[in-house]
Amino acid sequence: MKGKVILLFSGGLDTSFCVLYLKEQGYDVITLTMDSGGLSPQELLYIENRSKELGAIKHILFDIKQEVYDKIITKIIKANGLYQGVYPLMCSDRFLFGKYAIELAKKENAIAIAHGCTASGNDQFRIETPIICSTLDIQLITPVKTLGISRDEEIKYLEGHGFTVPKEVKKYTLNENIFGMTISGSEIDDNKEIPEDVWVVSKITKNDPDYVEIVFEKGLPISLNGKTMNPMEILKNLNAIVGSYGYGRDVYIEDETLGIKGRQAFEAPGILLIIKAHKALEKAVLTQEQLCLKNTLDYKWADLAYNKLFAPVLKDIFAFINSTQKMVNGNVKITLCKKSAFVCEISSSNELVDESVATYAQSSTWTGEHVKSFMEFYTLQSKIFYKKNKGDVI
Repeated sequence: MKGKVILLFSGGLDTSFCVLYLKEQGYDVITLTMDSGGLSPQELLYIENRSKELGAIKHILFDIKQEVYDKIITKIIKANGLYQGVYPLMCSDRFLFGKYAIELAKKENAIAIAHGCTASGNDQFRIETPIICSTLDIQLITPVKTLGISRDEEIKYLEGHGFTVPKEVKKYTLNENIFGMTISGSEIDDNKEIPEDVWVVSKITKNDPDYVEIVFEKGLPISLNGKTMNPMEILKNLNAIVGSYGYGRDVYIEDETLGIKGRQAFEAPGILLIIKAHKALEKAVLTQEQLCLKNTLDYKWADLAYNKLFAPVLKDIFAFINSTQKMVNGNVKITLCKKSAFVCEISSSNELVDESVATYAQSSTWTGEHVKSFMEFYTLQSKIFYKKNKGDVI
């Protein structure tokens, strides 16, 4: 045998093909499955049994939900991280797939890491980047991508080796994790409206308005509706509560890693509501200059993180973002209605409002004469410009 290979394994067609192909190439295959929040106990059992059935010498399951929150979601919240201003980086858990494959390869003395990604998707880059950038001297094997094999050819290969392949053709491809759900196929690919019954996490079951209240400490949620709880539980509860109003769904056209455009549907009620509340609280506690620069860096951070979550420049950008968060403490109350949510109350001891100095458009500690003098300086350069150019002001 050539040695051990760690195969990132979902139990689906591509990775099932990879087990047999790698065995045929002379490798001992160890399958590795990551639970980032979207796999039921029944699905996990099926994946384990499928690995054994296909002949892997060992199957390993890593529960990475907490690390996805700690290493990724906390940054997304602080950076209001929406790719192209829309998408909450839901597939960023894939970056950890490569990280854990490296750790297991070291433990098992494996000579290679493999995955079943095609040559046309984004996940190949997210998985391979940490592997290629690691100091581990290890091969990277990509059977589906390298062979350019079709799904029909994979089915024929598996059946030719005596293995059954589920025949049902699913209208949609659903991928769930701690963030929520991504949906592809059918009307989405055809640029048509998605039927209401397709939505899963944001299925509408409530119509009467309601409220949620989130408490933030240093930019992160620590309490929901008066109850302190694990931040992952806050996210999970918000997915259920806010999703029941149909909030947090979107279909948009994004720029993919390889330069093509793709139509994407997703449901992420919890993280989108947290970001909405977080941005509102930031507006109350950060200075105008901080907000202006942070808005620019937030957008850039999300744009880069979509493809290169652990790139060195992201650490530099995030250093500024993180430094602003010590002031982002307070309560945000949000009204929920059908397919919408809006911030109705904000309270923070760090809010940059001082009624003893001024109340907007009502009262102040300065006089009209003070403002009149200020206006002389406020309009000075513009007044000189129009005097020199003798043009219309408007």
